[in-house]
Amino acid sequence: MIIGIDIGGSGVKGAPVDVAAGKLSGERYRIPTPQPSGTRQVVETAREVAAQFGAADRIGVTFPGVVLNGVTRTAANMDPSWIDAPATQLFADALGTRVVVLNDADAAGIAEMEFGAGRGQRGVTIMLTFGTGIGSAVFLDGKLVPNTELGHLELHGHDAEDRASDRAREEDNLDWPHWAHRVQSYLQHVEALFSPDLFIIGGGVSKKADRFLPLIKLRTRTVPAALQNEAGIIGAAVAAAAS
Repeated sequence: MIIGIDIGGSGVKGAPVDVAAGKLSGERYRIPTPQPSGTRQVVETAREVAAQFGAADRIGVTFPGVVLNGVTRTAANMDPSWIDAPATQLFADALGTRVVVLNDADAAGIAEMEFGAGRGQRGVTIMLTFGTGIGSAVFLDGKLVPNTELGHLELHGHDAEDRASDRAREEDNLDWPHWAHRVQSYLQHVEALFSPDLFIIGGGVSKKADRFLPLIKLRTRTVPAALQNEAGIIGAAVAAAAS
C-alpha cells in the first residue's frame, strides 16, 4: 500500500492511493494543522494520519515550501523550525517506512499532469494552488521544474499570496468578483513572465471554480484542476511510488 499525505497551512490530510489509476483507494482522513506548526507537532500529526490506514510500503509527504534533497528550505506559512529541517529523515523515523517529501504544489501538479487537466499537454503548463498561500508547479512538455514558488512574486508592492490567496479572500472579506479581479491581476503577471500554454487552477478553492473562473479573462487557456483538492495526496503517492 502507498499512502499520500498532504500538509497544508490549515490541514494535514492523507489517504491510500491507487497510483496506477490516479485515485484514492480509501477514505481521506484529515486533521487540522497543529499550532504551532513546528516540526515535532506536524510530524506527529502526519503519523496520526498514516496510522488510520495500517502499514504502508511507501509514503509520499507534501510540504508547503521549497524541498531540496529531503530538506525543507523555506516555510512561509509554517513554523520557522522547518527551515533547513531534515524532513525526509524526520518523517521516515516517525512513520517507520520509506518516505519521499516534496513541495505541495509540485505534488498536485504531478497528479494533474498524469491523470487530470494536464494529461497529454505539451509546452509550458503552470499549476497554481490557491489556499493558505499560492503554490505553483511548472512543467515543460510534462516534466516538472521543481520548487518554483511563484506565489511569492511581487504584486502591487505585496507578496502575491498576501493579496490573491484563498486566505486573503476570506480575511479581506472579498466577494467572488472582487477576489477574481485580484487573481486575474496575478495571473496576468505570471502570464507575462512565462507565456504558458495552460494554467491549471487548484487548491481547495478549485471546488468552487464556477464562481470565479468565468470572471477571469486571459490569453492563456485556464482550467480548474480535475482532481481538485485530492491532487496533492495523489501526487505525493505517485512520487513515492516512483522513488
